[in-house]
Amino acid sequence: MISSILHKIGRTMTATAIALGIGSMQSCDSVIYDDLDPCPQGVALRFVFDYNMEFANAFPSQVDCLTLLIYDAAGNYVKTVTETTSVLADEDWRMVIDLPAGQTYSFVAYGGMECASSSFHFVDAPGTGSKLTSLEVTMNSNCIGANPGVDLHPLFYGSLDLEVPAKSTDYTVGTVNMMKDTNTLRILLQNVDNTPVDPADFRFEITADNTLFGYDNAVIPTATTTYSPWAVGQVGSGIDPATGNETLLAFAEFSTSRFIAGSADRLIITNITTNKTVLSIPLVNYLLLYKSLRYDKMGAQEFLDRESRWDMILFLDSYNGQTNWNSAYIVVNDWIVRINNATLE
Repeated sequence: MISSILHKIGRTMTATAIALGIGSMQSCDSVIYDDLDPCPQGVALRFVFDYNMEFANAFPSQVDCLTLLIYDAAGNYVKTVTETTSVLADEDWRMVIDLPAGQTYSFVAYGGMECASSSFHFVDAPGTGSKLTSLEVTMNSNCIGANPGVDLHPLFYGSLDLEVPAKSTDYTVGTVNMMKDTNTLRILLQNVDNTPVDPADFRFEITADNTLFGYDNAVIPTATTTYSPWAVGQVGSGIDPATGNETLLAFAEFSTSRFIAGSADRLIITNITTNKTVLSIPLVNYLLLYKSLRYDKMGAQEFLDRESRWDMILFLDSYNGQTNWNSAYIVVNDWIVRINNATLE
């Protein structure tokens, strides 16, 4: 009888031990057994592009491919993760990456480089042994100085430093804030007297030194590039009541890399017939004139980076022969800039 009682006690203790064991295996803070899946350790990253003048997240609608580079705390390359599927258009999507805990990582993200139509590439492909500070991105050679110009595939950049705690029992959540490094610029050329402007009579150019980026997205000076418009044509703005004729304007559409405050970028328009310069202005200075007083506390570079779509209307006194800029003016987006003298330097 004593033997029977001890047998029952033994079975009860064994069952209790098994139950306790199951409970402990459900917690990542307890002993980890070889036959169980490891606790999730790494990051779950959200990507946001609200660094725009709408202050709204446009990542799902504008970024169509993503490259994420991962470096350790010493700046050594760890690995690359890419995404090119439709999940990028899902506001709730997160990039989940397994990484060893107890370390701080640097994440560098590029939108637009993994796409087949990308206009930028890594100078040296990141890989084993490479350092964060050696990371450089440059414009594709077929885009530099192309005539006609190229409608650049949009380029986005973002970075984040994030620690995965040593005792992490779940993925560490982080947000990579992106910014846009490419611009579109549409130039409209109109005569003040509303006579037609023939785009074939003009050469439109933008000169800038902004085709190479460092690891921190800073523009590295290399050589001046001449951007030519990727589209040139003529559009009508309606009937002029004074003449009964349609007012025809010339237009030129550019796609450029990042504008930098204080740079020597210039917009140059030349009359092909006379080979004389109709207009040569410091482009960035004029783009900054568009900044509304609502954003008077916003820095020049932040404004240039937030705004990526620009429209300029240039008005000429005449366009056959000499052009008089004394009473001409420029409209940048919705803002009028009056020119009171002929010197536009």
